[in-house]
Amino acid sequence: MRNLNRFISLSLSVMLSLVARLLHLRTSSCQGSRRSMATIVSGNKTSKMVRERLRNEVEKMKSQFSGFRPSLVVLQVGDRDDSNLYISTKLKAAAEIGIDAKHVRLPNTASQDEVLQSIMSVNENLSVHGLIVQLPLDSVNPINTELITNAVSPEKDVDGLSCVNAGKLSRGDLKDCFIPCTPNGCMELIRQTGVSVAGKHAVVIGRSKIVGAPMHDLLLWNHATVTTCHSKTPDLPEQVSRADILVVGAGRAEMVRGEWVKDGAVVIDCGINHIPDETKASGKRVVGDVHYTSASQRAGFITPVPGGVGPMTVAMLMENTVQSAQRFLLKNQTRT
Repeated sequence: MRNLNRFISLSLSVMLSLVARLLHLRTSSCQGSRRSMATIVSGNKTSKMVRERLRNEVEKMKSQFSGFRPSLVVLQVGDRDDSNLYISTKLKAAAEIGIDAKHVRLPNTASQDEVLQSIMSVNENLSVHGLIVQLPLDSVNPINTELITNAVSPEKDVDGLSCVNAGKLSRGDLKDCFIPCTPNGCMELIRQTGVSVAGKHAVVIGRSKIVGAPMHDLLLWNHATVTTCHSKTPDLPEQVSRADILVVGAGRAEMVRGEWVKDGAVVIDCGINHIPDETKASGKRVVGDVHYTSASQRAGFITPVPGGVGPMTVAMLMENTVQSAQRFLLKNQTRT
């Protein structure tokens, strides 16, 4: 009987040891898979879907109104190589969708008054539905950028940078303004994840007029609780760790570390930075504001750099232009 009890006790001990070992292996396996579970949210794929939808909308307008095409003017001052690259990307996207896009270049000797005159000319042209001024302004003469962007008619301000459109966005008048393209693209990428913004805690790093500030407003009016962080925020890792949705537009290479990120968070990286890389022919490579390798081990969804937010910015510019053309048609139908 004593030997039987000893056998039973030994068997139970072995079984418990095996169960503990299995649980440990399962936990380790889950943790290992969790570290590699972040789903990549592709801006390339999403922008392609947006462009296809816009192409169909333009075809519909053309069939309903013979000879009508949405029209976009890109106004450039000077001849910066980076601006030329961005403009060529925009013109190519417009051509694919069926938007009539024109590139107007002023010399780098253009004065502020000459730039304003060009803007007023486009504002008054009823056949043009969208106008963007390519920044930065490359002129040898002093030009007030704020004055220039605010000179664009709010009805044609498809970059969403004028104070009128910014004011409407800040008040929540989302249906009566043009939303800046990068934040609008970020919202589209978040929608692609299937994660509802409403009720979530969102953290935005950066407060620029082009990305951070309008991103805060968009998330707020889509019913998130929003915290905006910036260079004076003392407890950045702690703030990031609370974010269900994290949007980073700080302009600092890989500043957000993976260990800061909340498990399962949606991470949208707006950063475009160059860091040294001897393995590249150019000697450098492009990275975002988030340390992708470590963050992708904790996030539920993450955008890559490149191929994330960048393509969406151009797609949303096209969407704003098509939207402006639709508003123009509706307004003129109402008048008639």
